[in-house]
Amino acid sequence: MSTAASRRRPATIHDVAREAGVSRGTVSRVLNGGHYVSPTAKAAVDAAIRRTGYVVNRHARSLITGKSGSVAFLLTEPQERFFEDPNFNVLLRACSQALATQDVPLLLMIAGTEDERRRNLRYIEAGHVDGVLLVSSHYGDPVVARLHQAGVPVVACGRPLGQTAKIGYVAADDRDGARDMMRHLYESGRRRIATVTGPLDTPGGVERLAGYRETLAEYGLPVDDALIVTGDYSRTSGEEAARLLLERSPDLDAVFVASDLMAQGVLDTLARAGRRVPEDIAVGGFDDSPAALSSRPSLTTIRQPWDRISTEMVRMLLARIAGEEPAAVILPTELVRRESA
Repeated sequence: MSTAASRRRPATIHDVAREAGVSRGTVSRVLNGGHYVSPTAKAAVDAAIRRTGYVVNRHARSLITGKSGSVAFLLTEPQERFFEDPNFNVLLRACSQALATQDVPLLLMIAGTEDERRRNLRYIEAGHVDGVLLVSSHYGDPVVARLHQAGVPVVACGRPLGQTAKIGYVAADDRDGARDMMRHLYESGRRRIATVTGPLDTPGGVERLAGYRETLAEYGLPVDDALIVTGDYSRTSGEEAARLLLERSPDLDAVFVASDLMAQGVLDTLARAGRRVPEDIAVGGFDDSPAALSSRPSLTTIRQPWDRISTEMVRMLLARIAGEEPAAVILPTELVRRESA
């Protein structure tokens, strides 16, 4: 074969081995996780891969290893929520970037209906992905049990509720974040503090409400059910919740809202009602999503460390795929002060 033809031919594992000065078996071990390979040999193989431009033949590898070389980002919410809620896009992008450093493709799957769940579970259980990053599961979600029964490695975003299976998860400290926001509102002089919760079959909904209640008790304030309305994390539910709160308790002077998107809806309703923010009513959100900066006024909120959450989810899922036991990681949140409170 001529030199020109050789240059056009895709690099093979033999080319990498020759370039690195190691055996083909050493290259294979590096490509399959680097087990039983010295740091020096691994560095030589990595450098040879870069120089030769070698690209893994995933189909051939899957036939040998029984693994697909890809993972799924499974969102158990309706499709419209994926496009409306900026948190899902932030998390998807960050997980995709973290996996790209490991040369692992990420497949987006949305399972908001029974038909979608059935199709996606059938695909996953057939072995087309090696593991699942599960996002936005609800109490007793059957998807979690099905994946566990099928032996599919799973890491959830948020603590799975109502599950007997041991599932790894990564979560922000929702309860502590709620307490930080409530303390901020109290210390700014607010006493009639309402809340718009997330769905109470989700960990964020449950934990942020618990933090709200605990902080009221800490300051000796009564828990008034008229000041608590449940939303679904959508902007529309925030609008409706604020309308109900103003009807029930026109003297309220602050609202802690369990998501920035719902907080935007709360701000819309308060503006229509002629209530000034924060002069008449302070508003605090949760997430520090792009919605917080686009709000008018800009939103005081609780920052979730999305980059760290996604990095930990990816790290833990790859560890599960490699055979490690499930683990849990809870990450701290941060109060971000802006104009609304």
